[in-house]
Order: sequence, then structure tokens, then C-alpha cells
Amino acid sequence: PSKNSNRLEDLQYCFENMNESCYKTPLSSGLRVTLYIVLGLLTILTVAGNLLVIISIAYFKQLHSPTNFLIASLACADFGLGLTVLPFRTVRSVETCWYFGETFCRFNSCLNVSFCLASVFHLCFISVDRYVAVTDPLIYPVKFTVPVSGVFIGVAWTFSLVYSVYVVFIGANEEGLQELVNALSCEGGCQIMLNKMQVVVSSLLYFIPFFTVIALYSKILAVAKRQARMIEMMSNNTQSSDNYSDRVGRRERKAAKTLGIPVIAFLVFWLPFFITVIINAFLNFIIPPLVFDIVAWFAYSNSAINPLIYSLFYPWFRKAMKVIVSCKILRLDCSTMSLFSE
Repeated sequence: PSKNSNRLEDLQYCFENMNESCYKTPLSSGLRVTLYIVLGLLTILTVAGNLLVIISIAYFKQLHSPTNFLIASLACADFGLGLTVLPFRTVRSVETCWYFGETFCRFNSCLNVSFCLASVFHLCFISVDRYVAVTDPLIYPVKFTVPVSGVFIGVAWTFSLVYSVYVVFIGANEEGLQELVNALSCEGGCQIMLNKMQVVVSSLLYFIPFFTVIALYSKILAVAKRQARMIEMMSNNTQSSDNYSDRVGRRERKAAKTLGIPVIAFLVFWLPFFITVIINAFLNFIIPPLVFDIVAWFAYSNSAINPLIYSLFYPWFRKAMKVIVSCKILRLDCSTMSLFSE
């Protein structure tokens, strides 16, 4: 009995003076500092990198294209996640407690779901855009205009916001789980549980775009190879492949392959999270919170990766970034400068 009483005394609570407080998992000061630095840097990288993408595309007129507006809107989703979700998730992960109240927990979770879902739809629409551009590069400018891009962006954001409010605020996620939610609820916890129905729906909202994107990019690569062979045969016959159609085709194929990288990155980074969510719901929530936290942060880190991908593979983004970081846009009107090397 004395051993048990000692163990109870050793337990730490999120709120010491509350009877219904959650238990706290104490971490060593060294580990806490390390986690704050790592997660803090990831958050800063997410916010700063995506802000640079948004400013670049909004400011430089040469970047005002349907594809780039989709990229800018995707960056807005990642920027919003870094600014409004990750700072609070950092504190929760390190302190193992939620100190910001029940209402803000639901609001933060709602933002979390909507930003992540918006990213999925944007990447799916980017794949559609690239598919049309590669399969029909001459008709593409007529088919895929800025208003069409605006409709895609509007659909992505509207559906994401409506779905997140329905799941988190209306409580569709907890239907059939009332007893479990009541048993596990305590002050200092912020775990949004999903019933089997919502796990199936949210998984479909990931896997349907997943397979759509894979199918589109498979077709894009097949068309790109076929076009490259045709251009090579034509150049051998005519000794000149430098006509407008060939240049457009080469540019669109290169853009498709480059934009494929952030799409594949998203699929890879988010796959462990959705697998964990499915296992958790169908095996009575057996996944430990620590494992859930790790796969969630692995998924979040995808939002910091996209600007790094752009800086590695897009010379125009590197050029725009240098102009913005050096504050030249404050002194000179650079909005019409050329960012593409012909």
C-alpha cells in the first residue's frame, strides 16, 4: 500500500488544484529545451517559407498564372497551419498538456483539419492542371484560365471549412463514442476522437485524391515520354526542333515533373498519420499518445518542405526570394522584372 501511495504522490497533473485534471508526463529539462528548439524552428520555417511563396506570387506580375495561384493558395494553407496551429501544438507536445481551454481546443482542431484538408484538394487540383497542360499544351491556356483556377481554390477552401466545422464543432466525430469520451475527458487534454464513420470518411478524403494524383502523374509521365520521343524523331528528320509547340511542350513537362515532387512529398508525409488514425479507430484506440504525436508532427513537417522544394527546383523562386529578402521591393518597383531565364 505504501508503494502505491508513493506512486500516486509522484504523479504530476496539468492543473495541480483541479480534481478532474489530466495526468502530465514530465520530461527532463534538456529534452524539453531540445523539443522546443526543434519544433519551434519547424514552425518558423513553415511560416517564413510559405510567406515568401505567397509574397513572390502575389507581387511579381510574371508569376500571375493559374498554376501559381493554386501554389499560392496551397502556401496559404501551410502558412495558416504554421501560424495558428503549430505554436499551440508545440506547447502541448512538450508540456504534454493543453493549457488553452476546451473551446480553443475545438477551434484549433477545426483549423487543423481545414488547413490539412485544403492542402489535399489543392494538390489534387494542381495535378489536374498539370495533366491538362502536358496532354494538350496548346489548348491548355484556353481551358485552364485564372477564373477556373479561382473556382478550384474556392471549392477547396469551402469544402475544407464546412467539413471541419461539421466534424469538430457539431460533434459528428463523437457520435457513438459518448461513454469513451466522458471516461477519458479531463482538464488539460485536447484529443479529438473520431468514430469509425468519420475515420472512413476522412481516410477516403485522403486516399481518393491520393489515387487520383498517382493516376494523373502516371499518365503525365507516359505522355511526357511519348512527346519526348516524337520531338527527337522530328528533330532528326527536320534538324530543327526549336518551334513554339516543342518549347511549350518541354516547359509544361518540366513543370509537371517539378510539381510532382511536392505532391509525392505530401502523400509520403501524411500516409503514416492516416494509417495510425485507421488502426486507432478500429482497434479501440490502442495507439499511445506519444506515437500519435510523432506521426502528427511528421505530417505537419510537410508544410515546411514545400518552400524548400520550390527553392531547390525553381530558379524563379530563388530569384524572387533574393529580391524580397534583400528588401529591394521596398526601394524599387520590381513587380514587372523578368524572373525566367530563357
